[in-house]
Amino acid sequence: MSASSASLSLLQAAAAAAGGQQYPAATLYVVASPIGNLADFSLRAVHALSLVDAVACEDTRVTAGLLRHLGLDKPLIAVHEHNEQSAAEKVLARLAQGERVAYLSDAGTPAVSDPGAVLAHQVRAAGHRVLPLPGASAVVTALSAAGCVGAAGPGFHFAGFLPAKGQERDSALQAALAQPCPTVLFEAPHRIEALADRLAALAPTRPVTICRELTKQFEQIDTLPAAQLPAWFSADAQRRKGEFAVVLHAPEPVGEETPGLPPEVERTLRVLTRDLPLKQAVALAAELTGAPRNALYEQALAWRQAAQEAVAGDEAAAD
Repeated sequence: MSASSASLSLLQAAAAAAGGQQYPAATLYVVASPIGNLADFSLRAVHALSLVDAVACEDTRVTAGLLRHLGLDKPLIAVHEHNEQSAAEKVLARLAQGERVAYLSDAGTPAVSDPGAVLAHQVRAAGHRVLPLPGASAVVTALSAAGCVGAAGPGFHFAGFLPAKGQERDSALQAALAQPCPTVLFEAPHRIEALADRLAALAPTRPVTICRELTKQFEQIDTLPAAQLPAWFSADAQRRKGEFAVVLHAPEPVGEETPGLPPEVERTLRVLTRDLPLKQAVALAAELTGAPRNALYEQALAWRQAAQEAVAGDEAAAD
């Protein structure tokens, strides 16, 4: 089957599946696009794109390629983070004439981490309808595979991309780690190792799910304690390439047992307990490593009891 025949068949299937719904005029259709795998695009989204009079988009080159894949040719309007306010006027002008306009970001659902929120606000403020067409989302996709359990309550926190550098970045990361629920971050490949190093230092025992190239051919999803992240990335250069969604699992609820501490956390705790009172050593170790305070206290107490029992045994033997 030729490419044109395949596109026609897809458009016919989309019309058959979604053609019975209403697609009102003078409406902005916010369309979720694939995050990697083109087969994830819904038939309803395909049919809506076949009906609209124009397509506003984050990057005209990316969206033009998607439309070609679908066998469609539509006027394109660039609406991105640098011009969203002014470009919205072009969309509003078309809506005022009763046209249908779609908006797509480069990948995933617009207006979440990508542009689109300003446009949707402007359209609503002008009295026009905004109609969402749901689909792929890297946030939900990552969470569905992470298997997060043990959170203090339902829900999750979406932090998106952290600031690029400096104290602002570190503060944002620590705020994400303090959330009582799972937190999803996005990260660029040139900063992923720095993120791994910082997570290992701040919260070595926290489970982290690394999602690389979601839905694409070389998709990779692994969960491991933050302390192991630097070594995991160093073990294979391929692991540092692609687009990343990172799930920080929820911290252990206070009072629950936490299995063994990582070796580097134990070393820190041993050094501190040699010269400091137990409670002070535990508090300082928790601040330095990010490990749960209750787990540190239980470990330090176990060492102290073992030492006391050893001394008692030696004294008994001497008697």
